[in-house]
Order: sequence, then C-alpha cells, then structure tokens
Amino acid sequence: MKASRVVSPIATSAAAALSLLVLAACAGADAGDSVAERQRAVETSLLPAVLVAGDSAQTYAIAERMERYKVPGLSIAVIDDGKIEWAKGYGVKRVGSTDSVTTSTRFQAASISKPVAATAALRLVEDGKLDLDGNVNDRLRSWRVPDNDFTAKQPVTLRGILSHTAGLTVHGFPGYAAGDTVPSTVAVLNGQGNTAPVLVDIVPGTQWRYSGGGYTVAQLLIGDVTGEQFADVMKRLVLDPLGMTQSTYEQPLPASLEDSAAVAYRSDGSEVEGRWHTYPEQAAAGLWTTPSDLARFALGIRAAYRGEDDAILKQATAREMLTERMGGYGLGVGVEGAGDSLRFSHGGANEGYRAFFVLHPITGDGVAVMTNSDAGAALYMEVVRAVARVYGWPDFQPETRTVVQVAPDVLEKYVGEYELAPDAVLTVTRDGAQLYGAYPGESRLPLLAESDTQFFPEGSSTRVTFERNADGRATQLVLHIGSREVEAKRRGR
Repeated sequence: MKASRVVSPIATSAAAALSLLVLAACAGADAGDSVAERQRAVETSLLPAVLVAGDSAQTYAIAERMERYKVPGLSIAVIDDGKIEWAKGYGVKRVGSTDSVTTSTRFQAASISKPVAATAALRLVEDGKLDLDGNVNDRLRSWRVPDNDFTAKQPVTLRGILSHTAGLTVHGFPGYAAGDTVPSTVAVLNGQGNTAPVLVDIVPGTQWRYSGGGYTVAQLLIGDVTGEQFADVMKRLVLDPLGMTQSTYEQPLPASLEDSAAVAYRSDGSEVEGRWHTYPEQAAAGLWTTPSDLARFALGIRAAYRGEDDAILKQATAREMLTERMGGYGLGVGVEGAGDSLRFSHGGANEGYRAFFVLHPITGDGVAVMTNSDAGAALYMEVVRAVARVYGWPDFQPETRTVVQVAPDVLEKYVGEYELAPDAVLTVTRDGAQLYGAYPGESRLPLLAESDTQFFPEGSSTRVTFERNADGRATQLVLHIGSREVEAKRRGR
C-alpha cells in the first residue's frame, strides 16, 4: 500500500510525532492499492500547510476547497513511479457555464513557461547554436543587452539568464488585456510595453534575483539563432518530442483553441476582462498547457537525468540543469533535496491563473496542478500535500503547531488596522476569544494563538507577531513569511 511510506520531516517533537501517526492511520484507512482508491483519497484529504495538534478534522474535499477559495476550475495529473497514474479535471472553464474542466482543458502555465523554454535553449547549446557561458551579445542580432559598468566586469551569459543570476531587471509581466496593443519582443526589452526596460543593474553572477526580463532576452536569443518564430521553435524542439500535444506558446491564443481554454478569474471570483491576458513574453509566461503535458515535460527531464535513450537532453546537460546554483535554482527549475528526496519544481502566476509542478527524479513521483484563479496557489498546495500524504512522499508534509488560549482582554489590544503598504492594510478584529485577520476584499481568517503575542492564520505557515507597548497595546505586527519578515505599523496609535 503506497500510503504506508509516510515520513514527516517534523517528527522530532511529540506533537509532530502524534500528528504523523494520525496521518499514517488516515492514509491506511483511506488509500488502497488501486488507482481509484488513491485518487479518491487525494480528492477527499486536501491538507493545509499547518495542522493543529490534537485536531483530527483537518482534511478537506476538493469541491469544498474550490468553493472556499472561489476557484472555478482545477486540473491535476499525478505521477507515480515514473508514469502518469491518473489525471482529472474539476469544476468549470467559465462561471455560469456547464463546460466542465477536463484533462484536455488548457490553462496558462505562467512562469512554468521558463523551464520548458530553458530546455529548448539547452538543446540549442547541445547543437552548438548557443553558448552557455559566452556573452549573449555575441549571438543576439535583433537587440543587445545594454553595456554598462556592470557588464564590463562580467558579461550576461545564457547560464546566468537560465539560473536568474545574470543581473537582469524586470521580475515579471502583467500581460496585455483584450484590446491592448501588444508590443514586440524588442519593444518589451526596450521598455515600450507596460514594464520597464530590461537591463543589468548588478554585476552578473553575484546575486540570485528572479528575472522574467532575462527569459525574454533568452526568447529573442533563441529566435535570432534559429531564424524561427519562438512558438515554432518550442514546438519543434520540446513540445512535439515530448508528446505535449495540448500545449502551445502561441500568443495570443489562436481562435481555434479558445474553446479549450479555461477563463481567468480574480481572487474575489470576478472574471478577468477579456477572459485572459496576452503575453508576448512567451519564454517567461506564454505557455498554454495542461497538467498532463506538464507531467510529460517533467518525465522527459527525468528520462534525460537518468540517461535514457532518445531523451530530450543529454544526461550531462540534464544533471547540470538539476544542480542548484544559487537561490535554490538550477537551470530553469527550482531544485531542492538530495538522494531520493531530490526534486525539481516550478510555480506559475499569471493574471487569473496559478499553477505548480514537482517531480522527484529518483523515485519518479510527482504532480502537476493548474487552476484558473488568482486564489489558486493555496488550493494547489493543498492538493500537493494530499498527493504527498497518499503516495508517501518524504516531503510536502504539513507542519504541526500547538494552539493556546489567550484572554479576550489581551486580544482586544491587538484589534486595529496595520499598514503593510499604503494600499495594503491588514485588519485585525475580535469575536469573543477568537482573533481574525483580513485583507481588503478578502474573507477574514481565524488567527490561531501559539502564545500571547504569536499567531498564525488558520491553515497557513505564515506567522504573525504583535509588538506591544508597556500597556500591552499592539504598536505594530510582523509577518514571518518563510525567511522574510514584513513589518506593519498600526494605524491611529
């Protein structure tokens, strides 16, 4: 029974060990040896990032979480032992319709476009048409990275671009709404679209900094050395060889494919104007695809990593791709873990879409999840954790925290508005002995107490610490989001 392999990285504490036993017992009860049983177990046991010690009712069904997050459509492909074991769509492509999401429904992959584009670039390196460590200006024809004092010390290289260490600017792109003029790739790089010019403002190779601008340079580079349209190159070099028949980099999406696409939605459930945005920054954000095709891509990289015949890349290239350089990133993908726990992954966030895939190349276990909502990230991570539990992965297990009771008079001194930024206010309210937090336009979430001053939103790994004056009244709060800390001053102190 696959579920019996559950291992938790947090099992060092008594509470975590107890939680592990509960999860293992649930897995044994819910998941069986058949594909249908494992699928049903995933569908009914979505897991938040944080479990409360002693609370056994902390798993959810897909339908209720889609409703909770206002996500109209969801699609999943689960990979087990190097094969796509099952795939399924949930919900609808468009609110108010009966047009259901299927395994053939296309979503915008957003930044997952990057690892697929990186694979094409690496194929061109293997073919001798690109140089991984040479100055990209030596191969660019349509445009050049502007030279300055930073590039004089170290040139921009393809390796730097693919690993986000090239020193290039522009983190990401908002895309272009229906009716907007869509600029060319060169115009985007020159800042003539809706983002700033792409340039180097730190010495290349000295810092990891995510850059969609860098991948747009790579897009132009690929087009310049092949003489082909970028979407055509991607189809020839990656999509067709990997059997990604439901995928395209064409932007805008051709009219003939529109019926197969899921419409984009905001976190409040409203539809993105014009159904979706167009992304001329194809390498960075332009892929339309399905979870099953993303699974085929991930398995293609795994085949190359294992040195299988006729793989998409040579084994040495794939191993270099999956070697962490800086910032937990390899060449085109995030890379974490070692041994059987080694995994590569990438997330994506376009206007109205959120997506994620992960694969463990040694064990061949993974999942790809796509949604048509800005609120889809929380949902897709709950799906990933459910898959991890049912299939016994060593990672993506939820953390367990112990909740304590805090007196209502103490909580009352935390009630107020906290300014994260001029247009971002976190409102803290109280209802009896329960504290709540909410952003404008969002539903309020219970803030569960770990101590008199430290709380966490229900189901979230984020921590909230209230800083108090001598009277116990909060003067500010600090959000602990992973390794980052964000301070928010209290209004009207």
